Amino acid sequence: MKSDNLIFRLFIFWYCCGLVLVGFDLLPPFLNWANAFFLILCGILGSLYLFRTFGPFRGLLYASFIFVFSMIAEGLGVHYGLIFGQYDYSGEFGFKIAEVPIGIGFAWIMVIAVTQVLSMQLIEKMKQGYMRWLAYALVGALIAVLIDLIIDPVAYLVKGYWGWEGEGVYYDVPFQNFTGWFWVSFFFHLLLYPLYLRNKVSDKTSFILWKNRMAMLFGMVMGMFIFLALLDGLWLACLLTSLPTFLLLLIYKMKINQNSQATVEEVIV
Repeated sequence: MKSDNLIFRLFIFWYCCGLVLVGFDLLPPFLNWANAFFLILCGILGSLYLFRTFGPFRGLLYASFIFVFSMIAEGLGVHYGLIFGQYDYSGEFGFKIAEVPIGIGFAWIMVIAVTQVLSMQLIEKMKQGYMRWLAYALVGALIAVLIDLIIDPVAYLVKGYWGWEGEGVYYDVPFQNFTGWFWVSFFFHLLLYPLYLRNKVSDKTSFILWKNRMAMLFGMVMGMFIFLALLDGLWLACLLTSLPTFLLLLIYKMKINQNSQATVEEVIV
């Protein structure tokens, strides 16, 4: 747990520094690797949530699966224009495998971890069954698309982290990119749901802590990109993502408080 907390505090520090340096274009050339490190940290946090939820072995297995499959999916886009469309990554994210920065694979671990937490919280009152399974995967995939609605315009138009071939109505990002995000996320969540249901958390305190940290991570990442979008006048992206982000976090907070209150009442009774 001490190492968990140290990593989380390192992320908070890195996040605060990056918010200023990247937001106001103050990042010096010798810190170009900082962008890749930020993505890797996000992925490590997502992996820690999976570890504390499924245990070290299964958590590592699933995190590794997300990393490998997402890198393959991204590679199909870079080389063949499949799944997400045709695009190329710049050199801002460090070491690449088949022209895909490894930081992107770590970023996908974060995306699936945070959307898993939010989606499960939203559908927790539904009865067990296939409809709940489908609802969970749909909600998780839609939240992932929400994340990309703010990340892609900023990363593409403002920061130039990657370049698209082709055009789209939404900030020249091809529509195929968003459908790709939906289906890849939907696939991951379909696989994760039955594992989650069969899972028995051994350390509930650590699980709850990391569950809340994933909600916090979602808010921080969305907040950073909304801030960057505001600085560069990407008003549509801000309008489309700010309110849903606020509502998701508000609903999550309300449900957590309700569950805590119910637990207290059970103890009293």
